Amino acid sequence: MWHRSEPASGHASTPGIEAPRAAVSAHSGARVGLALLARLRSLLALVVLMAVFSRFSAVYLTWGNLVIMTQHVAVRAVLATGMTFVILTAGIDLSVGAIAGLSGVIAGYLLTQGLSVSGHLFFLPAAAVIVIAIATGAFVGSVNGIVITLLRIPDFIVTLGMLYVARGAALLITGGSSFIGLGGTPGHGNTGFDYVGTARWFHLPVQIFVMILVGALGAFTASRTIFGRHVYAVGGNVRAAITAGIRVRRIKIAVYALSGACAGIAGIMLASELSAADPTAATNYELGAIAAVVLGGTSLFGGQGSVTGSIAGAFVIGFLNDGLVLANVSEFWQMIATGLVIVVAVGIDEFQRLGSARLTARRRLRATRPWREGG
Repeated sequence: MWHRSEPASGHASTPGIEAPRAAVSAHSGARVGLALLARLRSLLALVVLMAVFSRFSAVYLTWGNLVIMTQHVAVRAVLATGMTFVILTAGIDLSVGAIAGLSGVIAGYLLTQGLSVSGHLFFLPAAAVIVIAIATGAFVGSVNGIVITLLRIPDFIVTLGMLYVARGAALLITGGSSFIGLGGTPGHGNTGFDYVGTARWFHLPVQIFVMILVGALGAFTASRTIFGRHVYAVGGNVRAAITAGIRVRRIKIAVYALSGACAGIAGIMLASELSAADPTAATNYELGAIAAVVLGGTSLFGGQGSVTGSIAGAFVIGFLNDGLVLANVSEFWQMIATGLVIVVAVGIDEFQRLGSARLTARRRLRATRPWREGG
């Protein structure tokens, strides 16, 4: 009577099976490593930039210069926070720079011209002016979302059109000039607007604390709330989100309103810092915000990314621009460098997306064609 002998270890050794499994394991490990590198690319880029520019300028890494550079980053980081939610839903918002400019102009008009009601001129407190300016940004952003979702016009076209509408409205309100002297008048009870742009807490500009507050609220909303989970779901798979009962239209309108509100905050920060409302303020800032979001690891195809990554991306772009200034590099080269950063960031995003798609395809193939035991 024949008996089948078992290996001493108690496990069948099948070289034909173990070799492919080892290869798959090694390949998966490499993919995980590349994915981790892609997620940390903004932090790695920031470290490299700081190391490189510190060799060109002795003041680059001094405390005072780091504070100044962080203050410069603050406005773009706030814009990137709102932009992150839009891009997480696979959308885009090209109007945030113009909305920031319009919000600043609204604040400047209320502070310098006041409101005329029944022949009486009223001046609102600075806090009320700030709220109205931010609400203006949120309203314009919600208009973007409504047009995109209800009329089903591509977001690129809608927000590009709104860019011109908002910028034109700001120019009409100011007559092509700027509102200056936004510090307010004690007799009107509207002083304090310039506090955001000029005051310091603990020897740091208030703008930095505004950036931290907006970023923290954005990160919490995206990662810890039902709304944030719905945003990721809409960006990951719209059909699945609809099937799950998520109100996709409301989510999209909400993210554009949120982006507009962040643009309103950015406009307040700019106008307060300069004590002037310029209708052309924040021109092309939308491109920097998009670049920061993508560089920070948020996919242009939606469903993947984080607010903290976007803020890190804003630091990379801001520290790059300031480093080039300290290195006496021409402003035109700075524009080229920013453009290259955008292209590289999008290229990395596409590489990561294709890699994930291939890995998913391989997993599905292994699931449908299991390894055969024996020969």
